[in-house]
Amino acid sequence: MIRSMYSAVTGLRNHQTMLDVIGNNISNVNTVGFKASRVIFTDLFYQTLSAATEPTEGTANQVGSGGSNPIQIGYGSAVATIDMLMTRSGFQQTSRTLDLYISGEGFFVVQDNSGAIYYTRVGSLRFNALGQLVDSNNSFVLGVMNTGTNPNPDLTIDDMDDLGIIEIEDFDKYTSIYIDREGRIRAINTEDNEIVTLGRIALATFPNIEGLSQEGNMYYAQTAASGNPIVGHAGSATFGELVSGGLEMSNVDLTKEFTDMIIAQRGFQANARVITTSDQVLEELVNIKR
Repeated sequence: MIRSMYSAVTGLRNHQTMLDVIGNNISNVNTVGFKASRVIFTDLFYQTLSAATEPTEGTANQVGSGGSNPIQIGYGSAVATIDMLMTRSGFQQTSRTLDLYISGEGFFVVQDNSGAIYYTRVGSLRFNALGQLVDSNNSFVLGVMNTGTNPNPDLTIDDMDDLGIIEIEDFDKYTSIYIDREGRIRAINTEDNEIVTLGRIALATFPNIEGLSQEGNMYYAQTAASGNPIVGHAGSATFGELVSGGLEMSNVDLTKEFTDMIIAQRGFQANARVITTSDQVLEELVNIKR
């Protein structure tokens, strides 16, 4: 069998993967907080038919050699990586107080019912009947609580060990609950009509955010490639501020996706044509015997 057919098969497989990624991007064009992905190809193993030789100087009795370059035949392509494009997207206004947009770096830290920790850019939050702050997937939002007598403490956040489930006791004694730009949960205490700080939402980032693992439901999980989480609060030097009344839009660029779709389609067709041509050559070889 001729090598071109095997090389073209790898091209077909890789361009199909590219189309799969593009299709997923387009299907999530209106998914809040979604981050698009891209496919990068790489070439495969090469067979060396002739190794390179170095040039030699001539002598009185012998002409020198100019040397030769290597002669190699490649065996197709492979998917090198599928990268997440973690660029920030625009602000989608919802006018809902507990919808939060991170205007800068950072992820909300959440914990599901099994205790697993995830990270998300989607701040669609609400308080449940127990006064616990949860997101749209019913996972608990993590942060720190005001457990002292100071009605408005700073509530600093230094590491993951500081974090816990945000739960407001005696939830119905408070009114006008809101979250400010630096993640503080504030409300009016109905007993004295004073504004108090009940807790603070944590944000996290990573040395390599593109190394996070996508887990579905707009959740990301820590991996060995992402590094350990760096936690803090909104509005600090590391993290962006929170904007109430909106959510982060998808960063899918439809113009780019449709252009990439055409490129993938043409690449698929070209590799299919190589297989067709290789088949015709094999047919001619078989017909020589007739």
